[in-house]
Formats: sequence, structure tokens, C-alpha cells
Amino acid sequence: DVLALPIFKQEESNLPPDTDNKILPFQYVLCAATSPAVKLHDETLTYLNQGQSYEIRMLDNRKIGELPEITGKMVKSIIRVVFHDRRLQYTEHQQLEGWRWNRPGDRILDLDIPMSVGIIDPRANPTQLNTVEFLWDPSKRTSVFIQVHCISTEFTMRKHGGEKGVPFRIQIDTFKENENEEYTEHLHSASCQVKVFKPKGADRKQKTDREKMEKRAPQEKEKYQPSYETTILTECCPWPEVTYVSNSPSPGFNSTHNSFPVAEGNGSPNHQPEPVVQVADNLLPTATPQDAQQWLLRNRFSPFCRLFTNFSGGDLLKLTREDVIQICGPADGIRLFNALKGRVVRPRLTIYVCQESQQAREQQPKHENGDAAANAFFVYHAIYLEELTSAELTEKIAQLFNISPRQINQIFKQGPTGIHVLVSDEMIQNFQDEVCFVLDTMKG
Repeated sequence: DVLALPIFKQEESNLPPDTDNKILPFQYVLCAATSPAVKLHDETLTYLNQGQSYEIRMLDNRKIGELPEITGKMVKSIIRVVFHDRRLQYTEHQQLEGWRWNRPGDRILDLDIPMSVGIIDPRANPTQLNTVEFLWDPSKRTSVFIQVHCISTEFTMRKHGGEKGVPFRIQIDTFKENENEEYTEHLHSASCQVKVFKPKGADRKQKTDREKMEKRAPQEKEKYQPSYETTILTECCPWPEVTYVSNSPSPGFNSTHNSFPVAEGNGSPNHQPEPVVQVADNLLPTATPQDAQQWLLRNRFSPFCRLFTNFSGGDLLKLTREDVIQICGPADGIRLFNALKGRVVRPRLTIYVCQESQQAREQQPKHENGDAAANAFFVYHAIYLEELTSAELTEKIAQLFNISPRQINQIFKQGPTGIHVLVSDEMIQNFQDEVCFVLDTMKG
């Protein structure tokens, strides 16, 4: 079976419609020659040298009266270096993380600010190695110089020497201000295909292509494009942005403070408030694509939101383990597969607790071994601990009895001769698994 995945980056199939004879508001020109070894109806290909500064001219193509709302105002452009091949698009996050690991401290894309003209507030997010952004005034001359520090052969599948490098895309998205003075309203996007070589390698490759074309017969030469001195970026769809949503609850606190002594043994509850129900965040088959996007964000899979933009809950749940690993890479793929299937990791420590008053316990007849009568009915609640700390136990008890952790000053365990022993991290680490406790409260 063929896995149908959406296409997110510039390809012929996702070009905006009705672009023929359309005058675009902006034009971006990369000052680097195109290859002569490209057939007539194929997209141009441009060779770049690693680390070399290349000029991109930002041109205002607006007619008189067009887009008057940006006249005299700044616009914001974002430049990205992304993969051209669909196979690498699916694993872009893993590919870039692998590059970051092998090249610590380096960036994939940089601005050469001293060489640039007319750009304002240039920025390079340290977490987005392949992206830079800046403001510029379309009415003024603007040229931005970029440097690409990765080479195409760094992302080839097998490296035995002499392999072909993968093509990249340089994409520029331009935005204007909205009512809140945020640059979020899309104006124009364009991109071009490039390959990046080690220093001087692009010049040698360009020369080789030119010599090959000179050796071809005239009839063959007619099937190929001429080499242009500059590369004009062609219109494409805007780069999809991921919206991050905060799901942090706003807790309420009570001013009452209590201490919780813990007695080991059995007992029956007198009155217990309803515990806080922890709802498992499982993805449902009926989830819409929008619901699936929110689920991915909540579960720390935001780097893959673009890949799964059109996937519903049912689509994601149908993916096999092999599918997910192929798309997301081994580490994140296994994590996503386990999250989709709702697999729960066994806790490090499980204890059982119930709450009752001292009076209720004294009314219970005891056996010789100290246990409550066999005909008594006791309801316990499970508490699962991972960190094995007193702070975690306090938090879990507060959740169980629907109170704020601030209401619990300290937790004690009843020791020999009825003494109260402060529950510490070390004591919790020495609890037996699945031990039972009775909770009682004291005024602090």
C-alpha cells in the first residue's frame, strides 16, 4: 500500500492558480547564475558555494494604487532553506536535528548584515537554524545577503563518495501588519531550487555543465534552458505556520491549611470528597484534523504538525509502527506510536490510600493480628508515583481529594508506639510497592 501524505512545500502541484500574466506585488532575484543543464520545461537549478554571501534583491512590483495600505510602511520577510525532495520533507525535523548534532553552534542559514542594504531588525531564531527574518520598506532599495552553511551531500542517504547532493529550496514569505501591528497578513511567497557545494564547488559544477552542453548537438541544445545570470524566485504557496496553544489550567487555592498523618493498615472511609479525575489524553478516531493538530501540540509533537496537517484522528490511528518511524524518525516515531496507541508506562511505585476519621477506626472491631474485621468494607484509591519524592506525594494526595497542595503542610507516617515520623524522600523510596495506608487529618 502507498501511504498518502500531504505536500507542504513548493512543487508544481501546489502553485497558486491563475498565475499566468499576473503581475505580482514583489519580486525576489537571487544574484547567482542558473545551470545550463536544465531542460526547457523544468524548474531552474542554481548552484551555491557553502558559506559564500549571495545577494537577493527585494523588488517592489506594485502598480500605482496597488496595496496602498503598505505605502510608507514596513513589511516583514522570512527566508528559509528547506528540502526540495518529498522524501526528505517528511523527516525534515530529524534531518535538521541530526545536522545540529553534527555541527554544534552552526546555523544552516545566516544573514550577512554588513553587506545587506535596507533591512531593519534582522533576526535569526536560535531554535530555527534554517530561518532568518527582517523588516524592509518596499519603496526603498533593499538587498539582503544570505549565507548557506550546509551542503547538499550532507543529507544523502548513502555516502560512498561521488554521490549526488540533494536539492534545497530557498523560500521567501512576505507579510504586512494586521490591526494589532503584528506581521501576520500574507502578501507574497516565492522560491527557487538550489544545490549547495563546498567552497568553489559550485563554480566547478557550473563550468562542467557548460562544457557538457557545448559538446551536445544543436538539436539537443534546443531542449535545454540557457544559463541566466540571475535566478528569479517563482511564486509559491506560503510556508505553513504552526500555532502553539497553551493548555495550562488556572488553579484556585484555598487559605485553609491541614497536615496529613499517614497510618499504615486497613480502614473504612467516613466521608471522602470526589477525587480529581485524570482524563487520559487519547486521540479518538472521530477527531477532526483540527482536533488532531491540537492533540499533537499537547503531546509535544509540534515539529510534525505540518506533516499531519490534513490527517484526522482516524488517519493517524491507522498508521503502522513502521509508517510512523519512517515519517518521524526512530526516536520520535516510537514515542508518537506509543502515544497514538495509548500505551501506559508502569509507575515506579504504587500505594493505596483511604481516608477515615479516628472515631470511625476506634469503632471497628479488630482481629488479633490488628486488622479490621473481615466483614468491614474499605474503599482505597491508588496513587502512582514516578519521582518518589514527598513533594510528588503531596501533589497526588491533593489531586485525589480535590484540594490545593498548599493546604497540606506536612505528611507524617505513624510509627512505633504511635509516634509521628515525617515522610521524607528517602522514606518514600523505601516504601514497599502496593502498600496500604489510612489517611487522617490534623489541624496545622
